[in-house]
Amino acid sequence: MDKLTPRQIVAELDKYIIGQQEAKRAVAIAMRNRWRRQRLPAALRDEVAPKNIIMIGPTGVGKTEIARRLARLSEAPFIKVEASKYTEVGYVGRDVESMIRDLLELAVNMVRGEKSRQVEARAEELAEERLLDLLLPQARPATFGATPTPESGQGSETREKLRARLREGGLDDRTVEVEVAHRGLPVIDMLGGQGMGEMQENLKEMLGSLLPQRTRRRKIKIAEARRILTQEEADKLVDKEEVIGEAISRVENSGIVFLDELDKVAGREGTHGPDVSREGVQRDLLPIVEGCTVSTKYGIVRTDHILFIAAGAFHVAKPSDLIPELQGRFPLRVELSSLTRQDFVRILTEPENALTKQYTALLATEGVDLHFTPDAVEEIAAIATTVNQNAENIGARRLYTILERLLDEVSFEAPHMAGVRVEITAVVVRQQLASIVTNQDLSRYIL
Repeated sequence: MDKLTPRQIVAELDKYIIGQQEAKRAVAIAMRNRWRRQRLPAALRDEVAPKNIIMIGPTGVGKTEIARRLARLSEAPFIKVEASKYTEVGYVGRDVESMIRDLLELAVNMVRGEKSRQVEARAEELAEERLLDLLLPQARPATFGATPTPESGQGSETREKLRARLREGGLDDRTVEVEVAHRGLPVIDMLGGQGMGEMQENLKEMLGSLLPQRTRRRKIKIAEARRILTQEEADKLVDKEEVIGEAISRVENSGIVFLDELDKVAGREGTHGPDVSREGVQRDLLPIVEGCTVSTKYGIVRTDHILFIAAGAFHVAKPSDLIPELQGRFPLRVELSSLTRQDFVRILTEPENALTKQYTALLATEGVDLHFTPDAVEEIAAIATTVNQNAENIGARRLYTILERLLDEVSFEAPHMAGVRVEITAVVVRQQLASIVTNQDLSRYIL
């Protein structure tokens, strides 16, 4: 993110998402502000709170895709969660604090992976030595500091020859017996209910640390053994406390939570009873978004400077239906517009992951040369627009169902069509889909 300006972030998002410039600008500024805050004096840095965002728009217009692509751009810990899967405290289900625990778990894995890559060269060297010991155990002196005998010198020469063959890959198919760390834990399923997941995992970890670590011998090929031993050596070289400390710091200072389907917990019920309250979930979300401390198995995490990006269709509920305190914690609101016919044309052709490019590449693996003419793309976009207007408007997701239906026959027969060129024209599109589009009742079930 040091090298990405807001303009460059928007340009990267433009490669995959059509339109929605206001939303792209908002998330680009928010991401750059994380970088700017890190360069402030310590006293002022703590005072700068993140400007959380609500993205409002119908399904299939790019809200989740913006978040997904943003996650790939930023090296910050990023997690996408569904607001609808959380329940009010006191009910069976996931509590809102679990999103922070999941974010930290992701950050720990991220930092551990980075540290492992830093020591990868050394880990590979150590793994290679262990493999050579398995292949030629008599090559090393039995006693530390012992003077090598002529036999050991000859063994050393053999060892170097084996090393050369090992590096060339000539021994990859050979089988060796490796001791692999294995900690057998009893199956713990005495804690029922979905909301007990964190407690169950913590209990397993506690029991695991009390039980002695055991090893079991496995016969595997050298290529697989090299990977396992390299990972073991890398784990030994990486400082676990340093990993946890850095992960917590990243979560607290640059973590991002994408809270999808926020509109599903909007609204206030006037009834009283045992049912789970949507307003109760909002009240539980409030301290997390405002800033609080969350206990995790790695330590305490503060949420004051985590950026929250919420999204929802808000067809039935409105952002104003959220409790006022929660509304105040999402000061920025951007509205994503519905997709037009021309947007569909651009979605089918311009992005690097355009659907027409995906299907062309997929069928090319079977030797089929698939080609979409410009008028075919226009016709597909027109049909998608028509069906969205007459049935449920599911945005760009409609293109998936239309293309699957259009290419059903070609996809089925592709293994027997190697070397064949298939050209999709507007006439072909109309022939394949006209009967479904004209029949409203049928299109509701198929498209």
